Amino acid sequence: MKVTIIGGGGRVGSNAAFALQCAGIVSEIQILDANKDLAAGEALDLLHGASSLADTRVYAGDYDRARDSNIYVITAGLRRKPDESRLDLINRNVSLFRTILADIRSAGHLACAKFFIVSNPVDILTHLATLELDVPAHQVLGLGTMLDTARFRSLIAEDMGLAPTQVKALILGEHGDSMVPVWSSATYAGLPLAGLPGWTPVKQKELFERTKGSGAEVIRRKGGAGWAVGATIAEVVHAVVLDKRQLLPVSSRQRGKAYGLRDISLSVPTVVGRDGVLEHVEIDLWPKEKQGLQASARSLRETLLKVS
Repeated sequence: MKVTIIGGGGRVGSNAAFALQCAGIVSEIQILDANKDLAAGEALDLLHGASSLADTRVYAGDYDRARDSNIYVITAGLRRKPDESRLDLINRNVSLFRTILADIRSAGHLACAKFFIVSNPVDILTHLATLELDVPAHQVLGLGTMLDTARFRSLIAEDMGLAPTQVKALILGEHGDSMVPVWSSATYAGLPLAGLPGWTPVKQKELFERTKGSGAEVIRRKGGAGWAVGATIAEVVHAVVLDKRQLLPVSSRQRGKAYGLRDISLSVPTVVGRDGVLEHVEIDLWPKEKQGLQASARSLRETLLKVS
């Protein structure tokens, strides 16, 4: 399968390309960026390591060459300016995103492609893509709370001295301030996390608050996230390519199948496979978690109404 990474010259896009190349599951990776020299440089650097990693073809290209892509990964985005409001940044990114969607539509051949939105605000942009791309909604999905969930699990494991791959805990809702930690189903090696020695409500709160602030912490320390987000992007791409039918907290348009949520895009437990979004699954949640999801949806609707 062929993956085109739009914004592939940036930190997130190039890290995603590296994660995909290391796995060797996709056959082609096209790096597409407004900065053509940067895209060519990233592609060349990845090409130089190909003999040590996998036989995946990596190259820089354009929208015309992207027309046979199976998956478009959109990572392009703008950074916040000094004294700029969050809404101003959102509107600038929405404007850029609509330009990208227009370029994709102009290239054509969209009927079988999947559109994977990573750019922020990811839930708003995922929703706009479902409205403005002439494809069924199941072909559009966003990174949603995948990165938040990965951070959540890893920080729990680090704090408790556990194996990260055996910690299973979800964050749902918005990729943003109203995200919802799902403690009701959190486990370690199949056992309730709350039953582990040393686990307390105070620790639980501290771990979620650190997770919630992790993005800002990474930006403060190194300028922006890269490796972890690249790994989570690859996880979603592989779920599609390999038709894994994997349950993931990706963002997608809600149709009332889970928690009564409709006409907004956010993360609920979602089965992801070859056709993209296969199913939304409503697992039992504590009442306060359900209330948190509803509040998250309201927050996103309020933002969507303000987008120009």
